[in-house]
Amino acid sequence: RASDLAANAYARLYPASGAIRRAILLGPSHRVAFRGLAASGADAFATPLGEVPVDTAAVAAACRLPPVRRLDEAHALEHSLEVQLPFLQYVLQEFSIVPLIVGDARPDEVAEVLELLWGGPETVIVISSDLSHYYDYETAIRMDGATSRAIEGLDFERIGYDDACGRVPIGGLLCVGRRKGLKAQTLDLRNSGDTAGGRDEVVGYGAYALE
Repeated sequence: RASDLAANAYARLYPASGAIRRAILLGPSHRVAFRGLAASGADAFATPLGEVPVDTAAVAAACRLPPVRRLDEAHALEHSLEVQLPFLQYVLQEFSIVPLIVGDARPDEVAEVLELLWGGPETVIVISSDLSHYYDYETAIRMDGATSRAIEGLDFERIGYDDACGRVPIGGLLCVGRRKGLKAQTLDLRNSGDTAGGRDEVVGYGAYALE
């Protein structure tokens, strides 16, 4: 299951769970087309595990950058950030979030926002994305393998439109990672043909860490 891959990534946060107080969440927009990055006007996001407060000061700071604006419409029906919250709630203690949906933006624009919000050991950055969509099993393995190698090399320029729905926020993080001399590691790589049945049309899943 995709949740198993996500758990492999979140397990790495356990040693720092007491220190992390803020999670920067970026994911692609699946339902609303817009330019730039969309912040939320909400004070908290709710899941069955409870409410997670929004770092409204950080959101306000991000909205002072040209690519970012408040656009609750982009968040209303979007799932890419919300699916990450239960994992964070399970692993971390008290924390706030900075939820940003990425629309039609460039990786360097996302990188500018991440640089502003980067922080220190109190902050974790989470990018939400699937990999390839609805190719046959063997094609997906080939495409997702190439995407993983690009992520490991911080080569965001090599991640194309069909390689990951969250290619732009991924690219923004890799751009910053390159500047800061970080290293990327593949923690897990599978697709729905490995986890949920048929292999005619699969969805790729990957888990990665930058440190």
